[in-house]
Amino acid sequence: MGWWGRLFGERREEALPLYNAVVTRGRAEHWYLAGGVPDTVDGRFDMIAAVLAMVLLRLERELAAAALSAHLTERFVDDMDGQLRQMGIGDIVVGKHIGKMMSMLGGRIGAYRDGLASGDLGPALVRNLYRGVAPAPQALAAVAADLIALHDALATAPLDRLVAGDLP
Repeated sequence: MGWWGRLFGERREEALPLYNAVVTRGRAEHWYLAGGVPDTVDGRFDMIAAVLAMVLLRLERELAAAALSAHLTERFVDDMDGQLRQMGIGDIVVGKHIGKMMSMLGGRIGAYRDGLASGDLGPALVRNLYRGVAPAPQALAAVAADLIALHDALATAPLDRLVAGDLP
C-alpha cells in the first residue's frame, strides 16, 4: 500500500475482523444472564470495553501489534461515534462523549491490568463493569472467571489469528 492509502486509513480495515469479534464476544448473552451485567446501553458498553481491554492488554505486549492496537482503538471510537449519533446525540456534544468513553476505556484497561496482576479482578469489575453496584457473588465470579480465561487464552494466541478475528 502506498503513502496515500496509509494517509487515508486503508490499514484500519485490518482491525475490522478483530473488532467485530470483540463486539460479538461482548454481546454474548452469558455475560448478561449468568454474569448479571445490566442489559442496557451502559452495560453493553461496559462489557464490550471489558473484552476490548483484554485484547488490548494482549496486544500491548507485542511490539509488532502496535499498529493493530491503534487501529482497533480507532474502530472502537468510530463505532461509539455511530452509536451515539443513532441515539440522537448531536454533533456538538458527540466529541465530549467520545472523549469520556476513551477516558473510561483507558481507566478500565489500567484497572483490569492491576486486577489481573493482583489475582483479584473482582473489585475492578464491580467498579467498572457493574458501576459500583456489586452483583450476586456467583455472577461476579462467573464474569471474572470468563475474563481471566479470555486473558489467559489471548496470551498464547498467535497475532495472525487475532488479526483474522479468531478470539480464543
